[in-house]
Amino acid sequence: MRVLVACEFSGVVRDAFIAKGHDAVSCDLLPTEVPGPHIQGSVLPILQSGWYGKFDLMIAHPPCTRLSNSGVQWLNSPPKGRTVEEMWAELDEAVAFYRLLRDAPIPRKAIENPIMHRYAMERIQPGNRQFVQPWWFGEKAFKATGFELVNLPELVAINRLVPPLRGTDEHKRWSKVHREPPGPDRWKNRSRTFQGIADAMADQWGKCL
Repeated sequence: MRVLVACEFSGVVRDAFIAKGHDAVSCDLLPTEVPGPHIQGSVLPILQSGWYGKFDLMIAHPPCTRLSNSGVQWLNSPPKGRTVEEMWAELDEAVAFYRLLRDAPIPRKAIENPIMHRYAMERIQPGNRQFVQPWWFGEKAFKATGFELVNLPELVAINRLVPPLRGTDEHKRWSKVHREPPGPDRWKNRSRTFQGIADAMADQWGKCL
C-alpha cells in the first residue's frame, strides 16, 4: 500500500506502516524527527499537483487548536494581544484545511480530529468518526484521539489495559499528555501519535487494499 502521512513530523505513523512492508512517506512543515521518507513543506502542493494518484491511503493530522472544544472560549475572549476577528479567521482557515484534506481524491482516509466545538462541527460536518484511547492498544496513557474515517473500518482495540483509579499516582502518570508542563515544545509532545495506535493503524488499515 502507498501511504501518505500528512502533517506528521515524528515519523511514528510513517514508520509503523514501513515496518509492515508498505511504501509510506510523511509530510510536514517541520523536518522529520527520525530519518525516513519525508517531505518537508506544505502538503497542499502534493494534493494539488496530482501526486494523490500515487497514494492508496492518507493518514492526516491537521492542526486542531481552533477546532477543539477545549479552546472554544478564545473565540469570544481571545488571549492577550489577539482579536476576536483573528480567532474566527483562524477557525475558518483550520476548517478550510481540514475540508481540503478530506476532499482529496485518495480512496481511503483517516483524518485526526479533536472533540470539536459546535462552530467547527457546523462548518465541517464530519462523517463517520471514531474516538480511541492509547490504553486500548497497550499504552499506559489517556488521550482521546478521534478519526474521521473514509472507506476505512474502525480500529479494533488490542491489548486493552485496565485504567487506574482516579486520584492515584498511577492515574496521574497515565495523564501525562494533559499534565505536560508549559514550554515551547508542549504542543509537539502532546501531538505525537502513540506507538500502539500507530501499530494498530498499520496492521488493520494496511490490510484494506
